[in-house]
Amino acid sequence: MEKKGIASNAVVYNTLMDAYSKSNQVEEAEGVFAEMKAKGVAPTSASYNILMDAYSRRMQPDIIEQLLVEMESTGLEPNVKPYTCLICAYGRQKNMSDMAANAFLRMKRVGINPTSHSYTALLHAYSIGGWHEKAYITFENMLRKGVRPSVETYTALLDAFRRAGDTQTLMKIWKIMIYDKVEDTRVTFNIRLDGFAKQGNYTEARDVISEFGKIGLQPTVLTYNMLMNAYARGGQESKLPQLLKEMATLNLKPDSVTYATMIYSYVRVRDFKRAFFYHKQMVKSGQVPDAKSYEKLRAILDVKAAMKNRKDKSAILGIISSKMGSLKQKRKGKKDEFWKNKKKHARTYGSNRVGGG
Repeated sequence: MEKKGIASNAVVYNTLMDAYSKSNQVEEAEGVFAEMKAKGVAPTSASYNILMDAYSRRMQPDIIEQLLVEMESTGLEPNVKPYTCLICAYGRQKNMSDMAANAFLRMKRVGINPTSHSYTALLHAYSIGGWHEKAYITFENMLRKGVRPSVETYTALLDAFRRAGDTQTLMKIWKIMIYDKVEDTRVTFNIRLDGFAKQGNYTEARDVISEFGKIGLQPTVLTYNMLMNAYARGGQESKLPQLLKEMATLNLKPDSVTYATMIYSYVRVRDFKRAFFYHKQMVKSGQVPDAKSYEKLRAILDVKAAMKNRKDKSAILGIISSKMGSLKQKRKGKKDEFWKNKKKHARTYGSNRVGGG
C-alpha cells in the first residue's frame, strides 16, 4: 500500500478487510490481516470482529474460537460482538445448538451483557435444534432483562414454534409481537401460514394470505409453495389447481418447486393423467428443478413404479422418461425450498488463514 502512497494504519487495513468481508472474499481479508501484522500494525478489536463476522456467515465456529484466543493473547478484551458471532456460527448448524448455548453462557460469565442480536442468535439456534421450549424461556428472560425484541427476534421465535407444530403458541407470540408494535414482514407471514397449513388448519392459513393485502404486501411464489406442500401432504391435492389459478391472477409464475410438488402429489394418489399434465407444463415453462432435485424426484417415482401394478408402473415410467433423463444441469440453479437437499461445506481454518498471532 505504501507504493501507492497510502499510509499503513489500522483504520485503512480495517476498511480494506471490511470491504473484502462484505464481498465474501474472506481469503483476501485474511491476506490483508496478515500483511497488517507483518508491517507491524497492531490489529484492533475491529480487525478481529470483521474476520469473526465473516467466518460466522460461513458457519465456521472453530476459526472464530481461534481468533478469540488470539485476540485475548494480544491484550484485547472481546466485547459482545465476537461472542454473538460465535453463537451465530454454532446456531446455524442443526446439531450445534448446545454449543451456541454454551457460547452464550461464556459471554455472560465474563460479564458481557447480551444484546437483542445475541438473544436472537440463541433463539435461532434453539429453533434449528428443535428446542422450542428453551427458546420461549430465553425470550422471557430477555424481556425480564429489559432487552427489547426486534422483528428478527420474533421471527426466530415464531419459526421455533412453527417447526414444533405448536400453532397455539405461535399465535400467542404473534399477538405479543403486534402488541409490542413490531410490524409483520413477508417472512413472519409465511412462517404463520406454513405453521397453520402443515397442521391442517387451512382456513387459518388462508386468513394469513388475506392479511397480506391489508398491509400492502403480496404473497410470493414461496408463500404458495408452502401452502401447496401442506395441501399435498394433507391429501388435499384437489385444491392444488385452484392455488395455481390464484398464482396466475397475482402474476406469480410457478417455479420448479411448485410443479414438483404437484407432480408428486398426483403420483401419490395414482392420478397419473394430472401428473403427466403438470410435468409437461413444467418442461414447457422451462422451470425444471436442479439436477439433484430431479434425481430425487426420479428416485421417488422409481420406488412407486416398483410397488404398483403393471398398468400403474407403465404410467409412472412414462413420467421418468426421456425428458427427465436428458435434463441438463444449469450452471447456477436456485435453491429448491421443497426438497432441501443442498448441503453446505465449511472450509477449514488451516487452508484459509494466512499468518499467525
